[in-house]
Amino acid sequence: MDDVSAETGALAGSPNRDVRSHLNGGNTAAQFTVYRRRWFILSVLCLLNCSNAVLWLTFAPVADQTAQYLRVSLDQVNWLSLIYMVVAIPFSFITTWMLDTLGLRFSLILGSWLNMLGSILRVVGILSCIPEWAVFPLVMGGQTLCALAQPLVIFAPTKLAALWFPDHQRATANMIASMANPLGLLFANIFSPMIIRYTNNLLMLLFIYAIPAIVACFLATVGIRERVPPTPPSASVVTSSTKPFLQGIKLLLRNKAYLILLVCFGSGIGIFTCFSTLLEQILCVKGYSNDFAGLCGAGSIVFGVVGAGVLGLYVDKTKKFTEVTKINMCLTSLGCTAFAVVSLLRDQKIAIGAACAWFGLFGFSVYPIAMELGVECSYPVGEATSSGLIFISGQVQSVIYMLLLQALTKPMADSTLSVCAAGGDASLSWTVPVLVMAGLCALGTCGFVVFFQTDYQRLSAEATATPETETEQSTAGDTWANSTDA
Repeated sequence: MDDVSAETGALAGSPNRDVRSHLNGGNTAAQFTVYRRRWFILSVLCLLNCSNAVLWLTFAPVADQTAQYLRVSLDQVNWLSLIYMVVAIPFSFITTWMLDTLGLRFSLILGSWLNMLGSILRVVGILSCIPEWAVFPLVMGGQTLCALAQPLVIFAPTKLAALWFPDHQRATANMIASMANPLGLLFANIFSPMIIRYTNNLLMLLFIYAIPAIVACFLATVGIRERVPPTPPSASVVTSSTKPFLQGIKLLLRNKAYLILLVCFGSGIGIFTCFSTLLEQILCVKGYSNDFAGLCGAGSIVFGVVGAGVLGLYVDKTKKFTEVTKINMCLTSLGCTAFAVVSLLRDQKIAIGAACAWFGLFGFSVYPIAMELGVECSYPVGEATSSGLIFISGQVQSVIYMLLLQALTKPMADSTLSVCAAGGDASLSWTVPVLVMAGLCALGTCGFVVFFQTDYQRLSAEATATPETETEQSTAGDTWANSTDA
């Protein structure tokens, strides 16, 4: 049976019923098979995740120039990033249901189309033929469509890793797909100031960022042809997501370990969002240029991606999810505190750069590990549901923290050091907000380290499975065809 016919069989039921039918439909023992095309699907997800992150953080590294170009306030520019969190909170519940019920293929294609249409609408919004009063609403409309795509993209790595990758590659696959998101933030931090500086044209910036979204949409629509692999890669796929969606939610809300991870790591996601969105505004009032702020953001992401690569390989071999997450959260809290202190000082570029790199090395890198930990402590609840609720918690706390930190700013009595392009609107003191941000980071870390304990339920379930073999194929296996036809 070819790939297309394999997909036809897969569409007959839920992803997990499909793989269970393979194990039970005439096979005396389980045979776990992995397929080379899993790397293509992973590549498409990485491009889509990276593109969506670039669209999210397009304006934050050049917030003051954006405010001037669109003739709006800095608060309105911040809402171009904040809209991602606001939209994601209600839509994330629908997304978790989509991924666990309608499947990975449908969710990725829908997300790619929303991402592409949003990027195109942003370009249309600032064309010269558009009336001035309609410019900001159209740009915000484009951001909203991209925001709708974000949960579909963010929740997919754990689902993809579980459905297509064997147990010894899951953390690595999740790491690769998840780290594509901060890689997009890296590109935005580097290229947004650079493009604005050399072109002095926001339209060119938005046009360039629309190209990867269009490519990702084409690859997802044309290239992803299967809802699930023809045969399962591991034993956990057989029993995962066996609970109805609402029943899975109820199980998660009664799981003490999961709730601690939900609140504490969600707080970390909120801190990361504030750091990424407000970095340029925090630094420019102390005389640091947009280029330097972009380099600091980029440095934190580069170190985060490197750290995630090391952690993914380490955890795949050792399975020490809890230990790695606790240690990294502690070190992240130290980095956030260091940044809060040195960012208030002038002429401290080396110290600020080092603090941002430290924050990224231990803060960004732990994200995929924590998501895998969420799946381990909540199994057999569906992967998208468990990771989705953690993301929703992070988005809710992101909105609260962003509004809180902006409310705590005060006009500066002496703004002679400020290099913010928006003048008086940007001359705000961030002394209290950054210290509060460090305190929130420390509070979430302490709560997680002290109270979180769990068993690895998915690994325990897989330990009882006795597969005959694990093979790798480039096309659909005949075994699935026979069991489907039967």
